[in-house]
Amino acid sequence: MQSLTPCLWFDTQGEDAANFYTSVFPNSKILDISRYGSAGPRPEGTVMTVSFELDGKEFRALNGGPDFTFNEAISFQVSCKDQEEVDAYLSKLSEGGEEGPCGWLKDKFGLSWQIVPTALPRLLGDPDPAKAQRVMQAMLKMKKIEIDGLEQAAAAA
Repeated sequence: MQSLTPCLWFDTQGEDAANFYTSVFPNSKILDISRYGSAGPRPEGTVMTVSFELDGKEFRALNGGPDFTFNEAISFQVSCKDQEEVDAYLSKLSEGGEEGPCGWLKDKFGLSWQIVPTALPRLLGDPDPAKAQRVMQAMLKMKKIEIDGLEQAAAAA
């Protein structure tokens, strides 16, 4: 059993968000939907929480009202094995949202994501500090992270 479960606060879009996220990630599904009862505070029968799994990890969406919104202080990082995965996740998750620098994006619900190829931490952690710095400089110029560009920067003399 998972001991930590991220709870994402939405105004009213929790079910839509859970359906969207489970369509993007493999090994994902809706687990449970609970609804507000007569005690409120939202109209009886409306969705209160949605429990769902993304790639086998549990999340919860809470329709708590408009009091709180997402910002970049928290994001979810998606590790991608190759450029094909980077491209696919960036495209799907940014649909209706916006791309940012260095592989960051905000999805259509305002949640921040980082789409990171596994090559990036490997190249940034290179024991040759000059090589690692060239990789960092290259990454800082990118919106979507391009693995070929990182590797070319690492190989440059």
